Amino acid sequence: MIEALFLGIVQGLTEFLPISSSAHIRIVGAFMPHANDPGAAFTAITQIGTELAVLIYFRKDILQILRSWFKRDGSPEARLGTLIIIGTLPIIVLGYLGQDYITNNFRSLWLIASTLIIFGLILGFADRIGKKEKDLATLNARDGVLYGLAQSMALIPGVSRSGATIALGRFLGYKREAALRYSFLLALPAVFGSGLYELKKAMGDSTVSVYTMPQILVATVTAFIIGYAVIAWLMKYISTKSFTPFVIYRVAVGSALLVALATGWISAQ
Repeated sequence: MIEALFLGIVQGLTEFLPISSSAHIRIVGAFMPHANDPGAAFTAITQIGTELAVLIYFRKDILQILRSWFKRDGSPEARLGTLIIIGTLPIIVLGYLGQDYITNNFRSLWLIASTLIIFGLILGFADRIGKKEKDLATLNARDGVLYGLAQSMALIPGVSRSGATIALGRFLGYKREAALRYSFLLALPAVFGSGLYELKKAMGDSTVSVYTMPQILVATVTAFIIGYAVIAWLMKYISTKSFTPFVIYRVAVGSALLVALATGWISAQ
């Protein structure tokens, strides 16, 4: 239960920062005395908690999008709703087709260390050269599809859902706050879908996760509480600051992980 509580804290702290929560859950799990890799199912289910935090924090935005979309009033909010649906399709298709790779092959710490470094540098480059001229009202179908493809990269632990979509947004010229806000909204259907799917599997199969359902519930509630606080902080932080500290952190963690793997301190699988 203590391990699950700790992993819930890690999930809440890292889900919205562009540093990859799935990578951190996997890395921290490698140092746990009993759990080892908590598993893709554990990660997907606990992400329900952090997405509930998004749902509550952005409730006004979400309600406005839903009202406008169902009314088909042609407003930017209605268009945003349609683009969120379109942007969700790539991760649904790729997630379904690549279930075995996501559950097994993508859990290697060698891969995670590499993606932390590579995509961290990509985020830093995109944030440095990206213009700050677009907001979500200017989002079009092309950008919506590209955002969706960027989000699907997060199926690989270490890439980071927010990191990939923010980097893409900055490349396209969106303001930091706009890129971050759309990253949160775009994640809602995909994360809730995968989380509820894994929850259904876990309730019917005790071998799906190394943790019991009460432990997973504790981790999910903890992730919700911590995640809400992180959203509130990050939205204020990014209005005046860049993503550079997160880039440095990613490269440092990825490099330390490579050293630990190369010296045999931890196992890659």
